[in-house]
Amino acid sequence: MNQHLIAIDLDGTTLNNQSQLSATTIKTLRQAAKNGHIVSIVTGRPYRISANFYDQIGLKSPMVNFNGALAHIPHQQWNREYQMSIDKEIALDLLQHGSELGIGTITAENKLHLWANHESNIMPDFFPSAITKDEILNSINLTSDPTALTLQYNPAEEKLLVQRIAEKYGSAVDVRVWGGPSSILEVVSKGIQKARGVDYLAKQYNISKQNIIAFGDEANDEEMLSYAGRGVAMKNAIPSIKQVANDTTTEDNEHDGLAHYLTKYLKLAQ
Repeated sequence: MNQHLIAIDLDGTTLNNQSQLSATTIKTLRQAAKNGHIVSIVTGRPYRISANFYDQIGLKSPMVNFNGALAHIPHQQWNREYQMSIDKEIALDLLQHGSELGIGTITAENKLHLWANHESNIMPDFFPSAITKDEILNSINLTSDPTALTLQYNPAEEKLLVQRIAEKYGSAVDVRVWGGPSSILEVVSKGIQKARGVDYLAKQYNISKQNIIAFGDEANDEEMLSYAGRGVAMKNAIPSIKQVANDTTTEDNEHDGLAHYLTKYLKLAQ
């Protein structure tokens, strides 16, 4: 058997539209891991809101968070863990100029810590609905460099905000505007994207590119699907993702598209 690295995005891919794992998906991914394949969650989500899915599946393999900025094995010390951070002064500068740039909520986050300028009811998964005194984003509390900044902003100011970050910090960071109804952008270290995390994991396990299979549905999956030997777009993926993919699932994320595809492709026991 060829050992595969199976890189799975979460939202819109492994999870259904209620942000849950189905019993079929859990069973399939467990079977793939039992058969010796490396199943790795590769997500834009921070660790704090993806650890539950890792544990539900029962994985022991590495996980990639923040679109490639963090690679680690949850619940254990892994001597090959990496975390690409950005200068905390960038977070404090954006915080200081927030009102003129149209920033509503700003969070700074790394593997184990979260700071925010205030509580928020927008996308409760990503933005904290409650914060402690120590988690308020300011120069006293922000003691370490964050891995990612997440900004919710006024859509009318998007061009100004992206331009300002590019002009002041473009040599050090990349900006990724999220899809979806909320106006949200993410700031990460320069050159960070999911393919970087997948490439790193493949090297740790000596898995050749042709034995990497990656699943995704949104713009932040594009590099990962292009890089993988087999990039698979979900049936519900945006058109640009289907264009770069080698294949598309026959069912969407609401109907176990990833699980059915993997079962067939890897000839997993039913």
